[in-house]
Amino acid sequence: MQTIWKGAVSFGLVNVPVKMFSATQDNDLPMRMLHKKLNVPIQYHRTCPKCEEEVKWSDIVKGYEYEPGHFVTFDKGELEEIASETSREIRILDFVDLDEIDPIYYQKTYYLAPESNGTHAYNLLVQALLDTRKIGIANVSIRSRSSLAAIRIVDGVLSMSTMFYAEEIRSKKEIPNLPEETKADERELQMARMLIDQLSAPFEPGKYEDVYKERLMDAIEDKVKGKEVKLAPEEKKTNVIDLMEALKASLKQAGPDKSEAGGDDAGGEPEKTESKKTARKRTPAKAKRDEPKTKSAKAEAPASKSRTKKTGS
Repeated sequence: MQTIWKGAVSFGLVNVPVKMFSATQDNDLPMRMLHKKLNVPIQYHRTCPKCEEEVKWSDIVKGYEYEPGHFVTFDKGELEEIASETSREIRILDFVDLDEIDPIYYQKTYYLAPESNGTHAYNLLVQALLDTRKIGIANVSIRSRSSLAAIRIVDGVLSMSTMFYAEEIRSKKEIPNLPEETKADERELQMARMLIDQLSAPFEPGKYEDVYKERLMDAIEDKVKGKEVKLAPEEKKTNVIDLMEALKASLKQAGPDKSEAGGDDAGGEPEKTESKKTARKRTPAKAKRDEPKTKSAKAEAPASKSRTKKTGS
C-alpha cells in the first residue's frame, strides 16, 4: 500500500503518530472514450478561452467567484498555509457510540498505521476504543479540504472514515413528491414483516457479486474473440395487480412455509422460523481466458471473479 498522508491522531494531550492508507479500491473495469470513426482515445487539453492556448499546470491557480466574472485567487502555497495549522493532525473532539451516526454521513475510509515511534500509543488507543465500544469524532484536513472524521476500529486496525458536515446533508424537504406519512394497512404490514423475516440473513459481504462487471467482462472476451455478444434474457416480471398480491407472490417465491403461514388474511402473528436466506449460489469457475471455449461451455461456465472482503466495526 502507498502512504497517502502522515500526521497524528490526538485526544487530550495524547499524540499518536500515524500513516494513512486507503482502505478501499475501485474495481470497475476501465473504459476509455474513443473517437467513434477512428477508434482512437480522445485527448483533453486545458485551454484558455481568451488566448486560445493550452495552459500548463504551473500557470493554474484556484479562484472563488464572489460575483459573476469576478474572482479572488489562491496559489498552492497560500492554500497550504491556510490549512497548515491542522493539516497534520486528526484531533478527536468527542467520543460517541457508533449506532448514533447515520451512514449518510460517511464518505471514504482509510486505514491508520503507527509510525515507528508511536506503536505503544497506537495500541493503547485501539484497546481503549475496543473496551469502551466508542468511536472518536475528529476534525481533519487532507489535500486542502477539511472534513469531519470518525476514528474507529476495523478488524483490529485503527481507521478513519471521512464524514460530511451537517450542513452538507440535504434536507428531506427538498425531495419532490415525497408522500405524507400515513398509517399502513395492517394486513399488508403483517405480510411485509413476514417477507422481511424470510429474507433476513447475517451480513456476509463476500457473497455479494458485481453482476454487471461479470457480464461486461464476458462481453469484452466475446468481442476480443470476434464473437457476437449475446446476453441472457431477463426474467419476465409477474403481472401483479396490487400490493397485497405482490406481497403474497414474494412470500411464495421466498419460501412456501412462510407464505402458507400468512394465508389470505395474515391477521395473526407470523410463525417464527430459523430458516434464513441462503447465499446466492456462485456460478462455476469459467475456463481460463487463453483456452478456447465452445458456445455451450460458455453458457454453462460464466466468469467468477475474486472478491475482496470488506469488514466494518
